[in-house]
Amino acid sequence: MNNILVQEKFGFRTQHLTEQAAFSLINSILTAMNNNQIVGGIFCDLQKAFDCVNHKILLDKLQFYGMDWKFKTLIESYLTNRYQKVTLNKIDYNNNSSEWVRINCGVPQGVILGPLFFLIYINDLPTLINKDNNIILYADDTSIVITDANRDDFILRANMLFNDINAWFKNNSLKLNFSKTHYLEFRSMTHYKINIQIYHNHNYISNATQTKFLGLTIDDTIMETSF
Repeated sequence: MNNILVQEKFGFRTQHLTEQAAFSLINSILTAMNNNQIVGGIFCDLQKAFDCVNHKILLDKLQFYGMDWKFKTLIESYLTNRYQKVTLNKIDYNNNSSEWVRINCGVPQGVILGPLFFLIYINDLPTLINKDNNIILYADDTSIVITDANRDDFILRANMLFNDINAWFKNNSLKLNFSKTHYLEFRSMTHYKINIQIYHNHNYISNATQTKFLGLTIDDTIMETSF
């Protein structure tokens, strides 16, 4: 399985844990800053990502990665025709339960296969990123480091990339939470900030001066990084 999953994908894998994800992010930022490049980070928040996995798309991707039809049939049986209901913690069972509802999408959580399916589901997302930028995927957290030496090219690249990932999310039945997605420009204390607004379909994301990344608080100068 590790031969199938991309190197940018962290979490639920040996040698691809939280520490390696944090190192990849910070190393990308510091390397670009040392090369006198403009550096920005887009930190994405997906709405209920595990619950929105499209079963057909997932099965198609499993087949693309080499799953034979017998295993595909088994996984399809595992994912489909599942039902759920909500019951309040009351003695009177019948009067405090919802109707059974069929689950049409999503991967089961709390079991080993759920995270594995999600890893495969988003495995092709990094193909949108060119070699000058970096993407770090950890479970359903998506963080992108964008770099360029030219201000105008940087602004254009950042917005083009943001539109590309939103198109990918839409094509894969996922949706970005714009109110919780934000942009940071990383810079030295003496470097001026550029004026940039990143948006998709008139939905703007906020500019921030610090963010949380896998338990780390990272500010825009990388000088205050703490747990």
